[in-house]
Amino acid sequence: MIIINNTIIKDDLVQARFICDLPRCKGDCCVGGDAGAPLEEEEIGIMEDELEAIKPFMTQSGLKVVEEHGVFDYDDMGNMVTPLVNDRECAFAGFHENGVSFCAIEKAWLDGKTPFRKPVSCHLYPIRLNEKDGFIHLNYHQWSICVPAKRKGEKAGLPLYKFLKEALVRRFGEEWYAQLEAEVQKIR
Repeated sequence: MIIINNTIIKDDLVQARFICDLPRCKGDCCVGGDAGAPLEEEEIGIMEDELEAIKPFMTQSGLKVVEEHGVFDYDDMGNMVTPLVNDRECAFAGFHENGVSFCAIEKAWLDGKTPFRKPVSCHLYPIRLNEKDGFIHLNYHQWSICVPAKRKGEKAGLPLYKFLKEALVRRFGEEWYAQLEAEVQKIR
């Protein structure tokens, strides 16, 4: 394990090889599961402010959920998460192209309609953050949907933490990421 400031990075996160393979997984991480994507408190206000720009990329069922319940909900542990359609699909997983589900928020960002890319938890996936005892634990969430991404990453030899560099820098900063790379080099 690596400790940087108040973060704990598990070994499997450093050792894993990973590259998202959307044509194979179809973006199912956004449509499967039992809870929405974790949200940081400040993201809720941003999502509310940017909702009009995001709406054109959402499905009717996603729009209905957000209009009736708002841009967030609570999971079983009381954490703020994106709301779900039919207790399964993220309300913002509304843009579909060639059988692949895309984030409506990210699609609006890609089209220059909003400065907000998507929740940081989505950008970091398959890394999940868990705060405990004053530390932020970075955990590698593994499930069958991401098997094609693991295979693609193994074939290319790309470590998960390098694949997610942009997201990790977004959440923790350039200096933190440079420390992570230095610690990984020490291990190797």
